[in-house]
Amino acid sequence: MKHRKVAGMTALVPPEVIYASGWSARDVNNGIPCSDCRPRSKLCAWTAGWREEIFAGNLRLDALVVVAGGDCHNALADGQNAARKVDRAHFLFYPFDGDVDYMRGQLDRLTKFLTKGSSPPKGQKKLMSQIEELKGMGRDVERARSEGRIDPALAFRTLISFSDFEGDVARFRDKVINVLDKRESGGRQEDDMKGLDRKPRVALIGVPPIYRDFHAVCAEAGLHAVFDELPHEFVRLGGSDIEELAKSYSTYTFARPVDYRLEALKKDLDRHDIDGIIHYTQFTCHHLLEDGMLREKLKWPMLTLQGDLPGETPAQIRMRLEAFAEMLGGNRPKKKVNG
Repeated sequence: MKHRKVAGMTALVPPEVIYASGWSARDVNNGIPCSDCRPRSKLCAWTAGWREEIFAGNLRLDALVVVAGGDCHNALADGQNAARKVDRAHFLFYPFDGDVDYMRGQLDRLTKFLTKGSSPPKGQKKLMSQIEELKGMGRDVERARSEGRIDPALAFRTLISFSDFEGDVARFRDKVINVLDKRESGGRQEDDMKGLDRKPRVALIGVPPIYRDFHAVCAEAGLHAVFDELPHEFVRLGGSDIEELAKSYSTYTFARPVDYRLEALKKDLDRHDIDGIIHYTQFTCHHLLEDGMLREKLKWPMLTLQGDLPGETPAQIRMRLEAFAEMLGGNRPKKKVNG
């Protein structure tokens, strides 16, 4: 098999376009929680982390796609900086107003950048259909996690990887099948999951926690994490051709006005029958400023947490999670939920 060039992505970039153009995708954020990176200068540890990794040559990329308008404002500044160390760079903008034609234009520009204006490789349509099927499997993982049939930590690790399919669509598909078949325990035995459906059900909204053990810590604190907002977007968005992709990705909630995102959140949270919300915010992230609006518009009890550097969940946050679980109450009635 011919080696695929690697396109790094600083925030969500439609991976369908990258793979269909003959490249492999690499979400530069996904390795940060397990890293020991301590940036010399930073605002956000997420973006400064991958910036330093690119500078040090630890992230070897053939191109970098910087999301200049979308879910992460810090990615634009650190992305421009990191782009100086990569041979080729491209800037992608999401339409704030959801204009489908604008989104289609952005996808066309991305395709031309990756293919250098030549025709995409053969099998493009088949590959997009395979990815669309794979994302359906991701939604199956979401449902199984919500119903207590998959360890929440394992489900999160799987869902977050839908941003780039871990660099190989076929290999990642096999991994997802293993998760759905419960052939991987994620470090917890099935016996440890008994009673999970009786714990208070919480949704995690905002950017993903930078702490690598956060979902396991939630379970230890007595909480059943049944939903993650950003990974949900990874498996929700998609399509089998460029027109469907443009229409779908124009609805990417993190790149739209907060009121638009709130309406989508309300529907998702209602469907998951939650008892409370954990709003994770990253130090210096602009999404922190949305906390007041989220508290005003969402009807559930909310715990707001702020993190900074990657690693294990700090003791202070562990204590706050335990207190939140106690506040939400003890065992809840057993009930089947359609996630």
